[in-house]
Amino acid sequence: MDSTPTPQSPPPAKRPRVAIVFGGRSQEHAISCATAASVLRAIDRESYDVIPVGITRDGYWVQAADDPAALEISGDRLPEVADTGTQVVLPLGVHDRTLTVARPGEVPATLGEVDVVFPLLHGPFGEDGTLQGLLELADIRYVGCGVLASAAMMDKAMMKTVFTSAGLPVGPYVVITDARWRTDRDGVLAEAGALDFPVFVKPARAGSSVGISKVTGPEGLAEAIESAREHDPKVLVEAGIDGRELEVGVLQGRDHAPPRVSEVGEIAVTGGHDFYDFGAKYLDEGNVELSCPAQVPDEVREEIRRIAAVAFEAAGCEGLSRVDCFYADDGRVLINEINTLPGFTPYSMYPQVWAASGIAYPDLIDELLQLALNRPLGLR
Repeated sequence: MDSTPTPQSPPPAKRPRVAIVFGGRSQEHAISCATAASVLRAIDRESYDVIPVGITRDGYWVQAADDPAALEISGDRLPEVADTGTQVVLPLGVHDRTLTVARPGEVPATLGEVDVVFPLLHGPFGEDGTLQGLLELADIRYVGCGVLASAAMMDKAMMKTVFTSAGLPVGPYVVITDARWRTDRDGVLAEAGALDFPVFVKPARAGSSVGISKVTGPEGLAEAIESAREHDPKVLVEAGIDGRELEVGVLQGRDHAPPRVSEVGEIAVTGGHDFYDFGAKYLDEGNVELSCPAQVPDEVREEIRRIAAVAFEAAGCEGLSRVDCFYADDGRVLINEINTLPGFTPYSMYPQVWAASGIAYPDLIDELLQLALNRPLGLR
């Protein structure tokens, strides 16, 4: 009888555990929920264990149901994270990445160790470096840009400073701080009124086109600034550029390789939207058309992609970013902004330009998670 031991199969590899964090305290709470619905549907469950963690509008971290349908935008209904009566607690000790969940009157239970967080929070208290700092303190890897890049690129005024320091061309703009508006309103209006109209008035630290107004003459400036200030006391006024707005997605390179840049995309908005505003982005997607690759000269395409890569590295971005540029009627290419946590539903620009460049939505999620899992902790 053969006594040779039967070879044993190696134990199955442990699947990385991903905490998908969404919701939050910003005006973009509903958009974050809709993004989480898309990621929960598309993530490869054979490759990753998933823990959905919601943050309520009041800032409570709760254990959320793994139910994409409940988080989707449906007609005019905007989803939100409900207070489930639980409290999810992050570890703050180095090398302990175990999430716990507490319920009133019960002993806290463990949700297991988390290998990586996929933050899907848009706007302040999520996209602006605050969550990233919390995760750095907890010694937990996460998808996307770090503290500095997230904070600096969330502030559109600071973003412009970084761009110009890197030698990148930007359009004319005026920054209006809370102090300037309160103490020198006439001077602010005169400075902003000297820009070429139309102008776009924006909260300096918001996204998803929340609080943005297009103003066609000086008489509309004060009202637009007050509207933007409802979202942020710091406001940016940008001169309109005669031309086209073009966008690319940027992915961090593997193993210190240069960043990867997608094909150039262009959005066309119809259905009564004057520009690509919140309603066009999220409530009326049927009147938004994407052309990718955009019909532009080869030299313009390459200049946009070059600018995007330079901006990504100048800002110290990691993981992903979307870069928006203007192709002016006079032939200039100007950078408008970087979004370090761009819209991430399958219909958002960032996944769409990568899909047109050969990376499907589920594969894009996997690539971002792998980049995060392979990133060192601490200073880098």
